[in-house]
Amino acid sequence: MFSIIIPLYNKAPHIEKAIKSIVDQTFNTYEIIIVNDGSTDNSLNILNSFCDKLKNVEADTLEKIKIIDQKNQGVSTARNNGVKIAKYNYVAFLDADDWWESTFLADMKGVIEEFPEAGIWSSSYYVVKNNSRRLARIGVDSNFDKGIINYLQVYAKTLEMPVWTGAAIIKKSIFDQETGFKSILALGEDFDLWIRVALKYPIAFINKPLSNYNFDVEKSSKAVVEDIIYPPEKHYIFNLDYLYQEEFKNHDLKKLLDALRLYCLLRYRLQKAYHKAYKKEIDKVNFRNQPLRIRLDYILPVFFLVYWNNFKVLVKKIYQKNEATK
Repeated sequence: MFSIIIPLYNKAPHIEKAIKSIVDQTFNTYEIIIVNDGSTDNSLNILNSFCDKLKNVEADTLEKIKIIDQKNQGVSTARNNGVKIAKYNYVAFLDADDWWESTFLADMKGVIEEFPEAGIWSSSYYVVKNNSRRLARIGVDSNFDKGIINYLQVYAKTLEMPVWTGAAIIKKSIFDQETGFKSILALGEDFDLWIRVALKYPIAFINKPLSNYNFDVEKSSKAVVEDIIYPPEKHYIFNLDYLYQEEFKNHDLKKLLDALRLYCLLRYRLQKAYHKAYKKEIDKVNFRNQPLRIRLDYILPVFFLVYWNNFKVLVKKIYQKNEATK
């Protein structure tokens, strides 16, 4: 039923937990394809050691695991290469530092059977940060159980992803049709794929947290680093021109893209980075539809915003220090 793709790059402390969360699934018709993307740490040794353990206790499970070893080419290429050899019709992705709840596959199988017309099936998930876990604030009503959602409207409400890669299933035929993830992108390659699919197919969602998005990872091994400035060619927000005509015909798409632009581009404004590319994107935003607090981020002088943000960071650190000493 499911081909599970795990890109692996320098995740030695986490890879065993990720794979074990698959092995412990209540539904067990799957294959695991692990793409070692040129890891330079002990990841591959730990992976092989885990597989050796399975020889003695779960030989059938071991037969479901395939390992691809390649030079470092990035997470998108690693996932794409994994899908190329996938044998099942439904593809799931689990990063090597995340993990699933034990009923992820069983529950997702149920949603697929109930909503077969969908192109993507997704679940709610936990966000793990600073050793604590919270439910992702996805913009669906609290009493929503499962069904087809308006992906654009739901995403725009909170800007927390209703389709997060580690909690999503996609048909292999649709993945192939869309030619997978764009390898050039270092940030937002998942959104780029999901939006292309969402504009063509229904999106099914189950409002049950079935996966764990782990932010407590060593910075050196993160696929995405939140506080750096990516060159425009590597950041998804600068590479959505193919949607430019569609967004003027689709109000929900326009609302979502403008919200994402404003969220992503503020860092470029504050650091005065890639001004030409920044100006091209910010000029697409309809500011009349934005709340005052957002407009102020793009009206007030940069020096004031930098000072204000630094002040808020300082206050937060002092608060956290005081809380820790209580």
